[in-house]
Amino acid sequence: MGSAELPAFGKREGEGVRLLNARQDAVDEKSSTRPGNPPPPDPEEVSRMFGRIAGRYDLVNHLLTGGIDVRWRNRMVRAVAGTRPARVVDLATGSGDVAFALRRALPDHVEITGLDFCRPMLEEAERKKAARRHCPNLKFAFGDILQLPLDDGAADAVTISFGLRNLADRARGLREMRRILKKESGRLFILEFTQPARWMRPFYFPYLRHVLPRLAGCISGDVSAYRYLNTSIEGFPPKEQITEEIETAGFQDVRAHPMTGSIVTLHEARA
Repeated sequence: MGSAELPAFGKREGEGVRLLNARQDAVDEKSSTRPGNPPPPDPEEVSRMFGRIAGRYDLVNHLLTGGIDVRWRNRMVRAVAGTRPARVVDLATGSGDVAFALRRALPDHVEITGLDFCRPMLEEAERKKAARRHCPNLKFAFGDILQLPLDDGAADAVTISFGLRNLADRARGLREMRRILKKESGRLFILEFTQPARWMRPFYFPYLRHVLPRLAGCISGDVSAYRYLNTSIEGFPPKEQITEEIETAGFQDVRAHPMTGSIVTLHEARA
């Protein structure tokens, strides 16, 4: 698939949407590393990896989770809808699953923008959009979470689904999310893998380490991408630490809602 030109917007367009701006030169030690954990992800490698699996990304996700990933995303979408936003920004939008779910759940006048720094994933999102009959006020664009091409206070709600752990600098990313949200009223919604409940670990970690990479590799043709998925999940902090990091970034009323034996958590906060 050829590289498509995607829309840009905001007075900061042209600033900070290059992949190199996501490099690790300003990594916050507390939010990005813990003793014994792998180093923060390399953004260029993360982008290349997602580019390789873009075409089968949705299929693999649904098969590996038994379709429960749809339920996780729908819970986040319902939470967003409850705040009645006028403009939503979906970060690390990938192939657009959350953006499309938001479009279905919210009134047509609500503006939804999906941002990602992986071109092939954005092209997949655009392909899916073109196949749909009704997608008003929904657009996709290239954007780096660590330096978003949006004005201060531009959004009523920000969502990010399974993308926080891929940031080279979580603290900086969280600050950017707060910057683009309307102060006091803006809402943040983070859906992310986390450390499972104790009873879940004897089943979950063997699946994550051994079954998932092989099965996903057979479907996607890229075993290494799903080995990264395993290590990034195992090395990610528990929900309590993520809650603390969100608060440190300046958010208020931070809440964590664990799901499915705590393998996934929905974090909500107010800017």
